[in-house]
Amino acid sequence: MYFFFARGPLPRAVLPLVAAMSVGAAVWSGGAQAHAIAGDRVFPATMAVDDPGVGDEFDLQYGHVRVPGDDGDQSINTWDFEWDKLITPNLALSIGGTYVMQNNPTANGFDNFEIGAKYLLYVNEAHEFMTSVGVDAELGGTGSRAVADNFSTISPTIFVGKGFGDLSDSLAYLRPIAVTAEVGPSLTTGSGQPNAFDYGFTIQYSLPYLEQHVHDIGLPEPFANLIPLVEVPLSRSQGQTTGTINPGFIWMNRYGQLGIEAQIPINHASGNHLGVLLQAHIFFDDVAPNSIGKPLFASK
Repeated sequence: MYFFFARGPLPRAVLPLVAAMSVGAAVWSGGAQAHAIAGDRVFPATMAVDDPGVGDEFDLQYGHVRVPGDDGDQSINTWDFEWDKLITPNLALSIGGTYVMQNNPTANGFDNFEIGAKYLLYVNEAHEFMTSVGVDAELGGTGSRAVADNFSTISPTIFVGKGFGDLSDSLAYLRPIAVTAEVGPSLTTGSGQPNAFDYGFTIQYSLPYLEQHVHDIGLPEPFANLIPLVEVPLSRSQGQTTGTINPGFIWMNRYGQLGIEAQIPINHASGNHLGVLLQAHIFFDDVAPNSIGKPLFASK
C-alpha cells in the first residue's frame, strides 16, 4: 500500500526514521496493550493532539512542511522528542525538544526545550472514558537564537477521551470508534507577545478493537493492529484561527507504535502545502515494567 502526501520523494532527513519504522514493524508483534486504557479501550499516543493517558514512554517524531515566508515559501524539517516519566501511577513528568532545519532563510538548531506535568484525574472503564489535566512550559532562551524565542510559553491543558464500546448491539460496528480532545490557553511571558487558545480533537477507528471485542473478521498483520484516524489541531490568536486536518494511521502493539499522517492546512493563514508527520513511540511501562518503566512511587 502506498500513501502520497506531497509530490516528489521524502527529504533525506526522514530516511533514518523510515528505516526504524520498518524494522520496528518487522520485530514487534502481539496484541495491542498500552498505558492509556479505559476498560477495553486503548487510546494510542497520537501525534498532534495528545492522548488523555499518562505513562512511561518515549516519543520521536519527524515533520516536514512548507509554509509562507517573507521571501517566498519556506521548507521546515523538524525532529521532535519527548520523554515522559511516571512519578506515581497517575502523575507523569516530561521533557522534550525539537531540532529545526529550515531554509529561506537558512537556520538550524534546537527550539526552546519544554518541560511538563500531567495528572490522570478519572477513568470510567464501563464507558471507556478518561480525563487528565496537565501543564507544559516552553522555556524561553534555552534553544538556539537562530530558531527559538527569548520568551517562555505556559500551556495548561485539559485532555479527554471517550470510546464507544458501550453502544448497543445494533450499533456494534461503531464500537471501535473513539474520540479524544484537548483544550487550553498558551500564555506567553514576552512583553507584547500574543497569547493563543489551543484546542483539537481526534476521531479514531480501532481495528484491534473490532477484531478483539466486536467480530473477528480475520484481518492479517499488519492490518489487525492498525488504527486509522484523523487529528485536527487548531489554535486561535489575534482573531485568526489556524490549524491542520491530519488523516493517517497508527500501527500499535504491546511495546510501542508507529505512525504516519498528512497535514492539510485549513486555510491560507495555515499554509498552502501538504505536510507529513512520522512517529516512532516506545512504551517503557510495557517494555520494562519493573525497571525504567516503573513509577518512582507506587500506590499504597
